[in-house]
Amino acid sequence: MTDTEPPCPECASEYTYPRGGFQVCSMCAHEWEPGAAAPEAETAPVIRDAVGNVLADGDTVTVTRTLKVKGSSAPVKAGTKVRNIRLVDGVGDHDIECRIDGFGAMQLKSSVVKKA
Repeated sequence: MTDTEPPCPECASEYTYPRGGFQVCSMCAHEWEPGAAAPEAETAPVIRDAVGNVLADGDTVTVTRTLKVKGSSAPVKAGTKVRNIRLVDGVGDHDIECRIDGFGAMQLKSSVVKKA
């Protein structure tokens, strides 16, 4: 272990050593090839509406078609504005959580909304 050994890319520990052409971290046991590119940080998936606009948390959207609602006799009509949406990692096909007046908390697909 010398001062010239690179720190671990996983845990940033300075306690690394060479072994068989690889660098090994003595703290987390991560092995990597010296000089290899660091792995890219995962980026959040881009969620787009029905016409291709990028959606973000807090946006206001409009429902593009009438949607049946389980447990309710009234549908969510096309043209209904939904304020302050929240994007979630796909719970099934639904990637938007929101509150709709008269219905309460719901999940919607991004393919049935348009950015207002």
